[in-house]
Amino acid sequence: MTDSPSIYYLDNDISWFPDPNQALTDPNGLLAIGGDLNPQRIFNAYQNGIFPWYSEDEPIMWWSPDPRAIVKPDEIKINKSLKKFLKKCDYSVSINTAFNKVINNCAKSRRNSEGTWIMPEMIDTYTKLHQAGQAHSIEIWQINANGKNLVGGLYGIQIGNCFCGESMFSKAPNASKLALLCLGRLLSKSPASFIDCQLPNPYLMSMGAHLISRPVYLDMLATSKQIKLPINTFSPKFIEWREHILS
Repeated sequence: MTDSPSIYYLDNDISWFPDPNQALTDPNGLLAIGGDLNPQRIFNAYQNGIFPWYSEDEPIMWWSPDPRAIVKPDEIKINKSLKKFLKKCDYSVSINTAFNKVINNCAKSRRNSEGTWIMPEMIDTYTKLHQAGQAHSIEIWQINANGKNLVGGLYGIQIGNCFCGESMFSKAPNASKLALLCLGRLLSKSPASFIDCQLPNPYLMSMGAHLISRPVYLDMLATSKQIKLPINTFSPKFIEWREHILS
């Protein structure tokens, strides 16, 4: 990668990030390089609309793309076939009971398909954020006489009433879709909440995500940082989801 006056190089100051509006347009959103994966640095990045994304053979890179993909809880789509499936499926849903299993499954899923940015050092950092109450997971289970199997889930960082989704996985039909629906239901307790999807893809767009400009996103994020979700929103538990999702 060639030097550019528009690319910033991070030093040991974990609290400082450049203005996200200074990010490159090509590649879209690249803002800074370097630094480390200190949990506080990561959390500071999300608070400023920035996230780390890089591959194993690359330096740490920090991004703030424009436009940005988001989805609002009340705009998540449930089509007829999904609703029919969910009425009959035997899935159970929990919150923050298996964060490490979720992030490791997300890493395996990406490694088996398109490659992964969820490397061991990333897993370690996000696990520490989870232990600090700043990262959360939604888990989808199939429970039977032989025990319970984790078949899907997602994880991300909470900034006020914004949930910055990092990754999801699915080992069974529609499991990750149910995780997204349940996350939306949790966030719907707070007006103007939203899920930051970072970058668009066909899957997320089919579920109701849409694009907004970086300035609009940063304004929404600034508002979110001032709002606190109910204290028990992400407390570890199994939840009854059918009445809320299918009503």
